[in-house]
Amino acid sequence: MTESLPADVAYVLAEVLNTGNPVHVALQKQVPHLGVRSRCTCRCGTAYFELDTSEVEPAPTRPGTVVAAEAQLVTEAGECPGEVLVFTQGGYLSWLEVCSWSDDIEVTLAAARRWLQPRS
Repeated sequence: MTESLPADVAYVLAEVLNTGNPVHVALQKQVPHLGVRSRCTCRCGTAYFELDTSEVEPAPTRPGTVVAAEAQLVTEAGECPGEVLVFTQGGYLSWLEVCSWSDDIEVTLAAARRWLQPRS
């Protein structure tokens, strides 16, 4: 199902989950079974996922909704206009959110591809 993921979503997920963290490794195994159910209408790029949970194991996260991965966005000028957050529900990928901290710099998933600074 990865081919159904838009390129921007697939790229950012791969970058944010590429840490070696056991939770991230488990979430990476879910990505081939992931699809995008809907996207935010404000053009930020936030994507809400659909996942056949019968095909994959849950990641070892806390119960409920959890920020399982995050990456700060840093521009070429060294400014930090926002971040990308990966949410899980019950250990399953749920959505990828693009958050803006600035009114001066447009923060989108396309911009996030250039500015990602993953944290473990």
